[in-house]
Amino acid sequence: MKKTATYILTILLSLPVPAIAASSILDLSHSITDDNIIAPESFETQTRLLEENFYLKNYVVPGSDTGENHTASAAEYEKRLTKLPTEIELPYNSIVGKYIDMYLTKRRGLVANMLALHNYYGKFFEEELLKEGMPLELEYLPVIESAINPNAVSRAGAVGLWQFMPATAKGLGMEVNTLVDERRDPRISSRNAARYLKQLHDIYNDWSLAIAAYNCGPGNVNKALRRAGGDSGEKKDFWDIYNYLPQETRGYVPAFIAANYVMNYYRKHGITPTVVKRQLTTDTIMVKNYVHFNQISSVLNIPIDEIRMLNPQFRKDIIPGDYRPYALTLPTQQCLSYIMSEKRILDYDRDLYARRSHAEPAGETSVEEQPLIASDGGRANLALASTQTTNADVNNEIADASALTEKTITKTHVVGRGENIRDIARSYGVSATDIKRWNKLRRGKVKEGDKLTIQVIERVTPEEIKVQAAPEIAQVNPSTLKEDTPATASAASTRNTTAAESTSKAPEKSKTTAQRTVTPKTTTHNVKKGDTLERLAKRYGTTVAAIQAANGMKNSTAIQIGQKLKIPAKGGAAVNGKTKKTSKASSAKNKSTKKPARRKRR
Repeated sequence: MKKTATYILTILLSLPVPAIAASSILDLSHSITDDNIIAPESFETQTRLLEENFYLKNYVVPGSDTGENHTASAAEYEKRLTKLPTEIELPYNSIVGKYIDMYLTKRRGLVANMLALHNYYGKFFEEELLKEGMPLELEYLPVIESAINPNAVSRAGAVGLWQFMPATAKGLGMEVNTLVDERRDPRISSRNAARYLKQLHDIYNDWSLAIAAYNCGPGNVNKALRRAGGDSGEKKDFWDIYNYLPQETRGYVPAFIAANYVMNYYRKHGITPTVVKRQLTTDTIMVKNYVHFNQISSVLNIPIDEIRMLNPQFRKDIIPGDYRPYALTLPTQQCLSYIMSEKRILDYDRDLYARRSHAEPAGETSVEEQPLIASDGGRANLALASTQTTNADVNNEIADASALTEKTITKTHVVGRGENIRDIARSYGVSATDIKRWNKLRRGKVKEGDKLTIQVIERVTPEEIKVQAAPEIAQVNPSTLKEDTPATASAASTRNTTAAESTSKAPEKSKTTAQRTVTPKTTTHNVKKGDTLERLAKRYGTTVAAIQAANGMKNSTAIQIGQKLKIPAKGGAAVNGKTKKTSKASSAKNKSTKKPARRKRR
């Protein structure tokens, strides 16, 4: 009985003063088993994958394992923890002992790797904690959070060395988007972790509760405090509310105490110190341009894996400096090289990494060739109306101007080997959408031998033009009237007939009228991809020489996409950029007898 009382007294003396009055600690020290402990996810980190870290492979020699003194007694653990120069209390109990044993047995290789990584990342932890006036023992929180891996991602979506959730990170002002995730940035995440821990400590005025709240959130800690009787005004710490916390958080503070132990006393358990092969000193420069890691790596001859290791916040190897300036970390000797070579870096494979600022859908026609659409606010209609108004002085007697210059012809195209809808459309000067509509093709795929209906517009020669009189605007020319002529009588007796019928009976119009209605005009064509002078000449029914003469091209056949070409009408030859009529109808003199003009209908 005396031995039992001595044993109980020893345990009570090892506990913090606020916990002595609570009987739960005595119960837990006897009842907790391995099945009740949920280790942090960092315990599951694959040592083999962590060893692929560029820093571990190139800058250090990880500590070796002598295989001796794997564990120690509970009394030794307790004594060594008490001697650590810390502000935060690190009490020992059986739960802490189980975590220490896990690190020193099953996860010995992980401890060696974390010691090596701490050589580089530890300086960020210490600097930011000191700036906020925080206990330096908090630098071992990333040991249980991420195994000191800046790219660690938890099952819940927490990321980085300090395992921030997206909402918490954004609430602290960190940037999280597709290209940049500052939760992975060693310095920025350490700075915000120190600030967040300071806020939590200001709330509870107790480091064990602040650390627990860092893991599960202040809401869960507040709930546990209320359930443990915190409303009574009695000050409570982590051990007082242990049974009311989420299961994973119950092991969080014990794991933190165990991490402090193994990162300070690893030598006493057969793990040799990490040896630094070469010192890594870094500096930062501000990047204000959009640049890819491959451009930096190729010009400065830095391994891209090293740039990634130093800048894990850039998720896609891209620094979007055109959005805002970003800090790029490089080895100190390379920072000046970047500044001196920035233009070469930005120009290296510029087209490969450039982003388009503007893009047009494929197969779009020029403004002049676009069909009328209702959604354009009537702009196309106004453009056509303006054109018609401009040409009114020569179209007074033309009922349908388009019918005098072009006509639609339906052709059949047999698909050849390797042809597709886009190629066929380009060869006929039509759109792929029209071909699919004409042939009721849903998917737009064709195969060799398929017959396609193609509707093309061809130019009409002056000889093919059928002139239609416009009687509503026709004027009577008294000088052309002759008294007692059969034609006059005929016109008077048939003044109610249609203009088309009267025109068809008239043998020929006057020379002036004929010239005015059949004079071929020059058409403007916007050069598109695939156009050549030969194709344009065939399409518009003219010659290459005529197109060259109309555009002052001499003997050149070179044309550019977007260039505006003057296309002479079929049968016309260009002289000094203007079309000269060469048809027989225009060259022959009008020898027919003039017929009197008809009276204007009322």
